[in-house]
Amino acid sequence: MSDDGEYLFFDEILIKGRDKTLNFNIATWNVNSVRLRADLVCKLLKNEKIDVLCLQECKSPVDKFPLNVFSEIGFPYLVARGQKGYNGVAIVSKFPLVERSAIDFAGLGHARHIAAQLETGVTIHNFYVPAGGDEPDRERNEKFDQKLNFLSEMKKYFHKNQPRKSILVGDLNIAPLPEDVWDHKKMAKIVSHTQVEIDHLDAVQRAGNWIDVTRKDIPLQKLYSWWSYRAKDWDASDKGRRLDHIWASADIASNTGGSRILREARGWEKPSDHVPVLATINL
Repeated sequence: MSDDGEYLFFDEILIKGRDKTLNFNIATWNVNSVRLRADLVCKLLKNEKIDVLCLQECKSPVDKFPLNVFSEIGFPYLVARGQKGYNGVAIVSKFPLVERSAIDFAGLGHARHIAAQLETGVTIHNFYVPAGGDEPDRERNEKFDQKLNFLSEMKKYFHKNQPRKSILVGDLNIAPLPEDVWDHKKMAKIVSHTQVEIDHLDAVQRAGNWIDVTRKDIPLQKLYSWWSYRAKDWDASDKGRRLDHIWASADIASNTGGSRILREARGWEKPSDHVPVLATINL
């Protein structure tokens, strides 16, 4: 109810005063250029029941972001941080959003984090963690060192700012479980599945008491959200990794579900090498 006593409506969902409740579907997707793949984003939003879409690797300044295209199909709200040609994170929504923070973790000067709050009070953190280069040695590989520093600062941030009524999503560039990679033994020394990265990600998760929503819903099964462009037949070889994640703060984790990974998106024309990960938040 607004100050003048009127109810507020969002797509047939009734919100009353301070006891606002809202069920919504969220998706996260490393789109690998939002302008190049705006048509695929529209395809996703039209075909799937999504209310909030978090994008990574947008590769676009904010003023060049194709929001008008998404507004035409019912997604007029945007918070974003962008860079020309690389990085970039954005949250596109059916519902109003208020930007809460955009933190330069590890002082890299990269657009890798944005946080926004829905009118229901749910805060959404959208992350694009550095990939870390090819060699898992922070002394010889500056990019790997930057990745671990980025994760360490995430841990410190969430230890200091305990998340409540929050969702964390994004391309975290780490596949933490044996079931998150095509071959655990062969991947153990490959960046994205090394023990030091897994330990750093686990420290972030524990610092904020985050719950992995996808694995809460789909335990033990092999799951991937990324397949390399280098594979001649990505589907047949199926050498994937689960790099993209949806987490929930412990106070609302039990109200999440419906997790899915949209594998078929990897087979779309001119696809991203990542696919969307989806979940439902019932508050």
